[in-house]
Amino acid sequence: MDTIASLFSFITTPVSWVIVQFHSLYGMIFGPDTGWAWGLSIVSLVVLIRICLIPLFVKQIKSTRNMQVLQPKMKAIQERYKNDKQRQSEEMMKLYKETGTNPLSSCLPILAQSPFFFALYHVLSSIASGKTVGVIDDQRLLDSARQAHIFGAPLAAKFMDSTEKVASLNASLTDVRVVTAIMIVLMSASQFYTQRQLMTKNVDLTVKTPYMQQQKMLMYIFPLIFAVTGVNFPVGVLVYWLTTNVWTMGQQMYVINQNPTPGSKAQDQYLQRLLKNITAHSEVRSRRKRTIVQAIVAKGPDRNDNERKFVTSLAKAGLAAQPDGTVIKSDTAAAEAESGGAARRHQPKRQTKAKRQAAAQSGTDKQEQPKDSEAADTPAKTSLQKGEPQDTTSKPSGTPAAGSARQAKSGQRKGQQRPKHPSKK
Repeated sequence: MDTIASLFSFITTPVSWVIVQFHSLYGMIFGPDTGWAWGLSIVSLVVLIRICLIPLFVKQIKSTRNMQVLQPKMKAIQERYKNDKQRQSEEMMKLYKETGTNPLSSCLPILAQSPFFFALYHVLSSIASGKTVGVIDDQRLLDSARQAHIFGAPLAAKFMDSTEKVASLNASLTDVRVVTAIMIVLMSASQFYTQRQLMTKNVDLTVKTPYMQQQKMLMYIFPLIFAVTGVNFPVGVLVYWLTTNVWTMGQQMYVINQNPTPGSKAQDQYLQRLLKNITAHSEVRSRRKRTIVQAIVAKGPDRNDNERKFVTSLAKAGLAAQPDGTVIKSDTAAAEAESGGAARRHQPKRQTKAKRQAAAQSGTDKQEQPKDSEAADTPAKTSLQKGEPQDTTSKPSGTPAAGSARQAKSGQRKGQQRPKHPSKK
């Protein structure tokens, strides 16, 4: 770790300068040699860094959402060119270029923080060893930093330090290990909760892709990594990492509540809150909300289930969303919504195949029965009486015989037949 930290020594001076400036500010409130002055200086360093990284965080959100949308297409490319890795890579890069997606954007905040993290580690390790570093170049400032304690644990102490090293910092090994263990647990728990709320609330559940499985794995892997490596971090670095995890968790909660992923559980909750606000005032009261309503209207038939539910609920409330993001009162929309719901409720159940065939056979039999019941009954009686001669006299042309019904069933034309010409008899 010391070797890695030394690689980022070029940023050690700026990091130590920021810490010293915040220390001079908090020292006037809590005292220059207190752990609160030095600890809050580290917390302020984190806040300053994370404020500067907000643009990268916005890019991370956009990249993550684009990757979720592209997962089905990426999977199709992998299946199509599974035997040609070079063509597969070319098609992937083409897809990224067409959609403006950068797979590395999701890692930008972590990569941007890493130089500051290792620089802080290098500063605290030098303080623990009694060496001047960066702008902490005088003995008085160095001794003040070495003697600073947070809940009895020096900022430069580690969980794995020996009793002698901890004693040289005027602390007990028990205090150091209890404080560092609590901070490691809090650090891992905050990382787990941050990843969990991302998976349970801000993911489109209608799209099942390998990307979701990877995120689930990271939800358990990252806290485990922090728990294993945290025992080698000084208390000051644990303060830094715990603060940045809490910042990330709060920042992500704000994004999930205010700008959720389309199709996610968080979007459904947000649209329900938006619907309640609109129906209470019969208008969209902010520009950001009008932009969201405008985007939903512009999607048209491409809306997801949450958005269709939102539009339907607006119509039932007698409101119609407009292309500019506003809403107007509309009795027609409410009537259409109610009639649409009634039509769906009274829709008959689909019959089974056997019932449909039986109904079709019944209809065929009804068509084959003669219209004149007396004409139909007369040949039936004649055919059932044995010994009685059959009536061979010609029947009126308007009354069909039983044989004509059988002929119609075999494919001949139904109804009254044209009489043959006398010359053809």
